[in-house]
Amino acid sequence: MNHSDFVKTVAAYIKKYAPVYGIEVVSPIIAQAVLESGYGTSELAVNAHNYFGLKYREGRCKTCIGIYHMVGSEQNADGSYTSSAMQWCKFKDMENGVIGYFDFINIPNYKNLKGVTDPRKYLENIKADGYATSHKYVDNLMRVIETWHLTDYDKKEETKMSNSPLVVYTKLSPNHSGQRTHSIDRITPHCVVGQLSAESICGCFINTSRQASCNYGIGTDGRISMSVEEKNRSWCSSSRENDQRAVTIECASDKTAPYAFNNAVYASLVNLCVDICQRNGKSKLLWLGDKNKTLAYAPKSDEMVLTVHRWFANKSCPGDWLYNRLGNLAAEVTKRLTGGSTDTGKVDVPSDGKTLYRVQTGAFSKRSNADAWAAKLKVAGFDTYIVQMDNLYKVQVGAYSQKSNAENMMAKLKAAGYDAFITTKSGTAAGTAKKSAAEIAKEIYNGTCSDARWSSWGNGADRVNRLKQAGYDPSEVQSEVNKLF
Repeated sequence: MNHSDFVKTVAAYIKKYAPVYGIEVVSPIIAQAVLESGYGTSELAVNAHNYFGLKYREGRCKTCIGIYHMVGSEQNADGSYTSSAMQWCKFKDMENGVIGYFDFINIPNYKNLKGVTDPRKYLENIKADGYATSHKYVDNLMRVIETWHLTDYDKKEETKMSNSPLVVYTKLSPNHSGQRTHSIDRITPHCVVGQLSAESICGCFINTSRQASCNYGIGTDGRISMSVEEKNRSWCSSSRENDQRAVTIECASDKTAPYAFNNAVYASLVNLCVDICQRNGKSKLLWLGDKNKTLAYAPKSDEMVLTVHRWFANKSCPGDWLYNRLGNLAAEVTKRLTGGSTDTGKVDVPSDGKTLYRVQTGAFSKRSNADAWAAKLKVAGFDTYIVQMDNLYKVQVGAYSQKSNAENMMAKLKAAGYDAFITTKSGTAAGTAKKSAAEIAKEIYNGTCSDARWSSWGNGADRVNRLKQAGYDPSEVQSEVNKLF
């Protein structure tokens, strides 16, 4: 019997008898059979149909037909091993060996296994109960579960996870570990380092040699794609433990630090986070801002927690642009989940001529000082632009038709340590030193933007409007862009 056939055969017996004994999760038991018996090739499995390392206990296993004598070993607290002659249960065949396992754990000492639905929790409980002495017993078995996608055997109608209805394109990656072994209580957003489309993000994870994937991708135009179904663990954060419980999202971004997102990507990230929380029964999204504090935190049943890739690998992901906005992201998502008022930071330009309220954070006689201040605010998580008025370069954030939205933004700035006030004066956009159409085309090609008002030149109508506002001929620039492709 090859490895695959062994897994399928023993799994069928385990699934058959587990409900009879009140056991609700089978993947860890299948893994125990695999690990303890070496896929049914161990001496104990071959000669005694004992696939779980069951020591003989008189009267406990009703299908036990005798005693098998063999030397066994146990790991001591200091890591050393002690070997001795031991008595083991002997069974007629595999099916009776599986029944023997359930009989063996059907005593008060193992009552904490009943009703458990999380594979890791089951293994932690059974080890604590004294079933095994190996220090790495739980981790070794979790690797078996992931290797063989054994959580697929745990599927129940009530525990099925849904996928986001916001997805407009799906190209499933083969790079995943099968069904999660932990419920979803984290979201991990990433920067993909490039202004990629939703389709291209999926394309990054089709090749099995890359050994990477994500649950969702957000393209540069804000469209959302899916690479790994939400029920499955993606390979995204350089952490098995994090990916088992996190929905991972790759977001289109600039290619260089601070890896900024454009407005469409950020808006879709907010919407997607809201949707993920709602479908998983969460009413709060938390950003604790500290690795140790976050990883030690046990979320309440209605809480979702943000984590980042840089905590698990020597990477800057998700980039400082998003990292410095995660507090705002959590607050915005939580507001929407609880039905509170929201502020997306979108510039609201009314068509009826009503007054716009702008939040001003500084005024400078030198453009270079204004640029430096705007850049500092951008890194801190605020989208800024510079206007020229009264012989000064003024740094402003947002333009709102409702004063309450401007007041909310002003409060955020002040909470972050920046002075600010509300004004209805806009001035004229302060452009940068004019570049050639070819230079702007290269920026578009690279996904960058030298105009402080935007993180990129955008696409389609957005690009045309931004180029016009900056004093460029869109047709001339597009002609130069075409030469680069």
